[in-house]
Amino acid sequence: MAKTVENNYTAKNINILKGLEAVRKRPAMYIGDVSSRGLHHLVNEVVDNSIDEALAGYNDTINVTINKDGSVTVEDKGRGIPVDIHPVEKRSALEVVMTVLHAGGKFDKDSYKVSGGLHGVGVSVVNALSEWCKVEVKRDGEVFYQEYRTGIPTAPVKKLGKAKRNETGTVVTFKPDEEIFKVTKFNFETLAERMRELAYLNKTVTITIRDEAENLEEKFRFKGGIVEFVKYLDETRTPFHKPIFIEGEKDGVPVEIAFEYSDAYSENIHTYVNNINTIEGGTHLVGFKTALTRTFNNYAYKNNLIKENSKISLTGDDFREGLTAVVSVKVMEPQFEGQTKTKLGNSEVKSAVETLVGEKLSEYLEENPAVARKIIDKCKRAAEAREAARKARDLIRRKNALDSMNLPGKLADCSISDPEHCEIYIVEGDSAGGSAKQGRDRRFQAILPIKGKILNVEKAKINKILENTEIRAMISAIGAGVGPDFDPEKSRYGKVIIMTDADVDGSHIRTLLLTFLYRHMKELIATGRVYIAQPPLYKIKKGKEEHYAYDDEERDRIIKRFKGNGKSEELDEDGTPKGVTLSRYKGLGEMNPEQLWETTMNPETRTLLQVTLEGVETNKIFETLMGDQVEPRRAWIEKHAKYANLDI
Repeated sequence: MAKTVENNYTAKNINILKGLEAVRKRPAMYIGDVSSRGLHHLVNEVVDNSIDEALAGYNDTINVTINKDGSVTVEDKGRGIPVDIHPVEKRSALEVVMTVLHAGGKFDKDSYKVSGGLHGVGVSVVNALSEWCKVEVKRDGEVFYQEYRTGIPTAPVKKLGKAKRNETGTVVTFKPDEEIFKVTKFNFETLAERMRELAYLNKTVTITIRDEAENLEEKFRFKGGIVEFVKYLDETRTPFHKPIFIEGEKDGVPVEIAFEYSDAYSENIHTYVNNINTIEGGTHLVGFKTALTRTFNNYAYKNNLIKENSKISLTGDDFREGLTAVVSVKVMEPQFEGQTKTKLGNSEVKSAVETLVGEKLSEYLEENPAVARKIIDKCKRAAEAREAARKARDLIRRKNALDSMNLPGKLADCSISDPEHCEIYIVEGDSAGGSAKQGRDRRFQAILPIKGKILNVEKAKINKILENTEIRAMISAIGAGVGPDFDPEKSRYGKVIIMTDADVDGSHIRTLLLTFLYRHMKELIATGRVYIAQPPLYKIKKGKEEHYAYDDEERDRIIKRFKGNGKSEELDEDGTPKGVTLSRYKGLGEMNPEQLWETTMNPETRTLLQVTLEGVETNKIFETLMGDQVEPRRAWIEKHAKYANLDI
């Protein structure tokens, strides 16, 4: 008999969150998360407003300052946020913009022809998620000011006095709320990367970023715009020619494209719509790729660089090997797929980009036949390598078809078959692999030991990569293909966890593995399935009590706790109290299966670092660390040496 349930769902259960309460209640809905990424997104939202003023032709200067108290100031020389009384809200427009969602000038095309940001959500969300926020506006010869606490004005907008002659602009200072954010310390390099990117995309704007606490400063102004951007992205490559620059407007869509070919094997294309990095591409990317392939193919056949009866057939992949490109379009009414604005959906943009690139690139190739021949020769070599890789993949498939379960013999698989509940540990060395196999939970944890350092895929063509035994084992185990055939939805595991020793060799092996995954299984990272295990660095023991420490700070805290209640104790030579044993783990193999499970593999106690893709620098870092150019690598190491752990 069905049980009768009392219906208590009535009007009183319907909650109405007023003002900015909804933002504070569910911040991740507006900024993605409340970790470091969401924190830095706050600054980007304020800067986006200043960039929109530049796009409208009213601003050429942006200053970003990380203040000593942890707040951030963003200053521009735009028109200044309006301060007169709003006709509907009956209060200052400044207060409306700062406290009302979806309020702003972005919807009025008389004010902004194109804009980025969150279309009026941005600055009010920043205000809502700040412990305090202060805004100073210079316009109409006056200086106006208003202050807020957790998004609520402390007083009406007031005048501070007269502005300097012809001086206009907005200054926003905010301090993120520690009750909302897990991390509240801004990273200078993270913000500088985005400011550099914006300066490349907006060549008339000078952007300065300072960190008052760390005494750091960078100034960005690139008169060459995205041409300089391409050169910057290709610093670690050897280009074949000067960047090709295409600029024009089709069907009301302004288009800027810069690209060049180098001796690298990977493609590196970045697309933007109204300064928004569309990391998933969209119609502007499709238009560019289509025009590139068609134009080069037409030129090659027309000039007998490829014979009609040739066995070689060049595809889009061949024409993009070694290509670095920046595609930037301005769209009045951009339609993005999904909330995150990572993929453009406007169909008219495809035809605009395709037509413009087809016309301009054809002219360039006719005027520069030596460059055209060099590029097409590289593409032909890429096609030959692609064909060799296809044969290698077919060989892997045929070989796997004869193997039991189509899996590498050294894989210790799990018993559960649902990928979302399964995880695979790629473990350095047979010794650690043996401990992991014994210590794991066999139901959902698979172990794949690998021997030594795999091939550096940054310096190898795909056919050579597929000949590497360890790489082939990973491809077979993950089961989702490789390269252009890769499909993350076919992965046999919801998590791919890299587990290596905490020494120099372990770090190198981890970087080699990440390079392979980034170059040939990138979607695995993009969909959040790649992690790095965090084995402990130390074991601290006193009597029957023992603890594990994952970094030096945690080690020192544990040792301090062992020293007792403020009592002076005799210390050993290593600074630990008498009776306290401090062990430094050099490798995973030093831990027995029980310790490895307890510290590194038990989902209830372990720490995993999720690997994410962050902006244009990701590709550049891999090329810097793993490519052929020595000087950029040396410069990077010197710059980041202070972050290295030399006790390994």
